[in-house]
Amino acid sequence: MIKNRKQSRSRELASKVIYEALTILKKNDGELPGREVVQLIQKRVHFNEWENQRYEKTNNIRWQSILHFFTIDCVKAGFMKKEKGLWILTTEGEKALKKSPADLLDEATAKYREWEAKRNQNEIKVNNDDDCVDDDHRMQKINLDQLQGQAIEGLKDFVCSMNPYEFQDLVAALLRGMGYYTPFVSPKGKDGGIDVIAYQDPLGVKPPRIKVQVKHKPEASISVAEIRSLLGVLSKDGDVGLFVTSGRFSSAAKTEARTSHTHIELIDFASFINLWQNYYHKLTDEEKNMLPLQPIYFLGSND
Repeated sequence: MIKNRKQSRSRELASKVIYEALTILKKNDGELPGREVVQLIQKRVHFNEWENQRYEKTNNIRWQSILHFFTIDCVKAGFMKKEKGLWILTTEGEKALKKSPADLLDEATAKYREWEAKRNQNEIKVNNDDDCVDDDHRMQKINLDQLQGQAIEGLKDFVCSMNPYEFQDLVAALLRGMGYYTPFVSPKGKDGGIDVIAYQDPLGVKPPRIKVQVKHKPEASISVAEIRSLLGVLSKDGDVGLFVTSGRFSSAAKTEARTSHTHIELIDFASFINLWQNYYHKLTDEEKNMLPLQPIYFLGSND
């Protein structure tokens, strides 16, 4: 009886925080860093003493642990995705928000169990205890997600401490690491809407010419007007646009870039970090020191 009461209380808390998390993602163009989602839930939801208690074994706050635990169900259900600390609401997740919080969680858990059953090809043993500690795979995934999130947030804090010209130089260094030549990197002052110009060859003979706009706005979304401003300086002779931000793009900005007749590529902070990691080995030592990385390897999984 006591265990069932704990289970019911935990599921009720889980349905509340999961529903709130997906709702927050929807209100923020469908994606936010996981840390920001947690912070917004804390501001929007009143938690009682039991929900705010810390587990003795881990010292983690109960509602936050339960949130992270059941996001795995939502990922397996296709309601959301996680990419290097970023939480992304899917179309299926947006549809699921039409259900009640309890029904949404039940569907997510059912789909997770279907996936787990196929994975094991055996009868699945599910522990619904309050501490949720017996599902080893799920806890391992949560821990890895949290570590990745902490790593990304550390990189973001480092980048946030830069001034706009330092971030601009970081973007130019990345382009060189990718094999491009950057004969023009805007000095301080007016840049005419272009911060970097990149070519595929040293003389700039081979098209296209890449015109890059860089915005160091870590806590803001790039608007559609800013995308149109870049489009306005692209010529008709094969220029392509590249917009790089230390923040993110609004949904309208993404639509504008996607439907434009002139090609324009958008790189938000998460995409920038992914590229920096992928091409880090091709940077010079001086460029690496602009945003130094230290790789740490964990035992992985094919799941």
